[in-house]
Amino acid sequence: MKKVAILQSNYIPWKGYFDMIAAVDEFILYDDMQYTRRDWRNRNQIKTPQGVQWLTAPVQVKGKYHQKIKDTEIDGSDWATAHWKALVQNYRRAPHFEEIATWLEPLYLAEPYTQLTRLNRRFIEAVCNYLGIKTVISNSWDYTLLDGKTERLADLCEQAGGTEYVSGPAAKGYIEESVFTEYGIKLTWFDYAGYPEYPQLWGEFTHGVTILDLLFNCGKDAPRYMRYIRS
Repeated sequence: MKKVAILQSNYIPWKGYFDMIAAVDEFILYDDMQYTRRDWRNRNQIKTPQGVQWLTAPVQVKGKYHQKIKDTEIDGSDWATAHWKALVQNYRRAPHFEEIATWLEPLYLAEPYTQLTRLNRRFIEAVCNYLGIKTVISNSWDYTLLDGKTERLADLCEQAGGTEYVSGPAAKGYIEESVFTEYGIKLTWFDYAGYPEYPQLWGEFTHGVTILDLLFNCGKDAPRYMRYIRS
């Protein structure tokens, strides 16, 4: 039995993204998909005393259509220093800031990035390493891609040797379950509901911010507030 999930890369995603990675045996970054503006591909949220704030990695958009995530280039390098300064300013009082900063700061200040997909994967892998998530992470272009939304996903899962496909609930609007049945692959819907609150800085609790918020505040206790981290 092998569980597979397929999802576009996000910039420093929220905890639910990592729970999905931890819940499967192989997680395929689906960056052959079209880059979408004002989405999670190149931005995420942190908490501040003034409320939620966006951190956005600037990218070059060369047209309204047909630019794939994997072909999207980072625009400049000043953003990295600005993002790190924002994290320091808003989380330096967090209990585990120094611990997380030892491996997070070099990702911002010591590594240049030219491709969005590489940036996202680098941060995703670093967080997985800290949390002890051993899931295999691969790229969609490691496989042959068919036409058709559902057919492509089912075929990718089959190529990866998957017997179960784990999908985010947002895909219910377009996935044809019958296609997975034809492939002999079980389709499971991931559930993001029911996360417990954790000690969080700056007022009313907010679930949907970057996982860095959880790590700064809880450190190695972060899995207590998640659901699929494997021991």
